[in-house]
Amino acid sequence: MEAKATQALLNELVETLKDGQNGYADAMTDVEDAKLKETFRKYAAQRSEYITEIEDQMFKLNLKPDESGSVTATVHRAWIDLKAALTSKDSTAVLNECERGEDYAVKAYQTALKAQDLPSTVKSVIEKQYQGVKEAHDTIKALRDSSK
Repeated sequence: MEAKATQALLNELVETLKDGQNGYADAMTDVEDAKLKETFRKYAAQRSEYITEIEDQMFKLNLKPDESGSVTATVHRAWIDLKAALTSKDSTAVLNECERGEDYAVKAYQTALKAQDLPSTVKSVIEKQYQGVKEAHDTIKALRDSSK
């Protein structure tokens, strides 16, 4: 994979992770349930860690993280409706929006994993992170389903 394509792909993942980190941080402050707060804190921290891992890989490949945000991530902010859900303080509504964000993150990782000729170290980081994102998605979905 050429450097520009690898850089764009990794920047897209970083933007998706930043959206998730911010979404979980917002959700954490606006729900009453202590267990949900802890779950959201855990996933916000996970996304922060994942951002660092990807940016480290970019640095090793002499690729530049995009500070301005990608066009796709700017157009599709998967977490955009979270604010509306938060104003109601309704746990089910917040979990619905978190799951929507997770759906987007899972798709972003699935797309990244289909990329051809990624450096093996990058691919292994993406594969590991995908497992964590998928687990987060499944946990959020289960919490949402049980809150109905």
